[in-house]
Amino acid sequence: MRDIGMLVISLGIILIGAEAFTNGIEWLGKRLKLGAGAVGSIFAAVGTALPETMVPIMAILGGVGPEGAEIGIGAILGAPFMLATVAFFITGFAALLFRRKNLPLRLDAKVVNHDLKFFLIVYTVAILASFLPTETMKNGAALALVAAYVVYVYQTIRDCKDDCTHEKLAPLYMDRSARNPTTSKILLQITLALVAIVFGADRFVNAVQPIAVAIGVPVFVLSLIITPIATELPEKFNSVLWIRKGKDTLAMGNLTGAMVFQSSIIPAIGIALTPWKLDPLALWSALLALGAAVIPYLSLRRKGVILPSTLLIGGFFYLVFIVTIVRFSIQ
Repeated sequence: MRDIGMLVISLGIILIGAEAFTNGIEWLGKRLKLGAGAVGSIFAAVGTALPETMVPIMAILGGVGPEGAEIGIGAILGAPFMLATVAFFITGFAALLFRRKNLPLRLDAKVVNHDLKFFLIVYTVAILASFLPTETMKNGAALALVAAYVVYVYQTIRDCKDDCTHEKLAPLYMDRSARNPTTSKILLQITLALVAIVFGADRFVNAVQPIAVAIGVPVFVLSLIITPIATELPEKFNSVLWIRKGKDTLAMGNLTGAMVFQSSIIPAIGIALTPWKLDPLALWSALLALGAAVIPYLSLRRKGVILPSTLLIGGFFYLVFIVTIVRFSIQ
């Protein structure tokens, strides 16, 4: 009961932090004269990726023997998998819930298309790196992933510079009376919000783990499914909040930008610090993540839009993996 109570409290902390973070990050984008694409895909994505970023790093560096590496690899693969399946599903469901119609998302198609294309490329490279025969070649792949993310950031900021218009924003929570809050107060609110998000996600993970162990969930399943569900909560909450406000580019960019970050920088760390040998279950989760991301990417390429119902398909890929896990556990 104590762990269940902590789950509820930690969810509340994450939700409050996410609301303050989205408010602050919008003001930061306006202050820096950046468009919604750059704000969502870079600043919001990297900021809210902190909880799930720390899990594999701490598991790899602080783990003992192969178990630490196993948890780290599971967490690394679990993040993009959850974003491409569960997070897409929740975003699509939120759009249907708030708008009552299956209308195309009101987003900058160029931004989201760019993110998804980058994700499909870099995540494929990260997966193929597990088949490279030497450590030197794997380290080369890790450097290539880091370089690719630098290129991605440069291109995103460059392409969004001309689109720096911002609709009327809600007052900054830390300075409601100011029409144009100072940069220091904006950064302070963002920092405090991130602290709340990281703290809430950490408490959530600490509460989830004993519950999972009590019901006999294997370590790899815990690291691949349960922990990422908890640590991806900031992205999910932020995207739902932005969908509710009609800011679809921020909502989708928050997810797709995090997918690029989680499929390039974080796998590069895993490749450099672990043997990076993916077993069949890990490879299957990665392939499902790619499949779930291909659906909205093809929709943008062919129709120029993404429907909420298209994002719901991500839930199907998640269910396929759950069925696989169940059958694997039975065997």
